Amino acid sequence: MKKNYDFSKAEQGKFYRPIEELEIPINLDKEVKEFFSKKTINRNVRLDKVINTILRKEMQKTAFRGKDTS
Repeated sequence: MKKNYDFSKAEQGKFYRPIEELEIPINLDKEVKEFFSKKTINRNVRLDKVINTILRKEMQKTAFRGKDTS
């Protein structure tokens, strides 16, 4: 490592991305992924769209019941 670094021409925040813009990977169990992947093949739909739809429905059911599982 150098003793000193020259940051005089550095641009602050050049690589900063707000947390809201970050894509967080979610790992599915093999059986779950295979099950839903088979469902998407015949429908020409992306797997992430199917999973998001299912999760949104579950969120709505939970919100409707007034329960917070967090």
